[in-house]
Amino acid sequence: MLSQPNPLALQQPVVGHLVQELRQVLGLTQKKFAAQLGVTFPTLNRWENGHATPSPLALKQIETLLNQLSESSDPVLREHSQAI
Repeated sequence: MLSQPNPLALQQPVVGHLVQELRQVLGLTQKKFAAQLGVTFPTLNRWENGHATPSPLALKQIETLLNQLSESSDPVLREHSQAI
């Protein structure tokens, strides 16, 4: 298994950068990524800009997405997951 940053152990601004990188790798807008995580667009925007930290539940969802990305059969997604 690939070594991934543990979002549960990260603080701002690192977690905001991780959220933004993950969203960009997935090719999602902030609005679509927010919906996928079950949060509002302004909430996701605050995370990415370092003005707020995701809740433990949201961090767990982000961790799950990172793990799915690292296990993807798509070599491009796997490569990006290693870079995050």
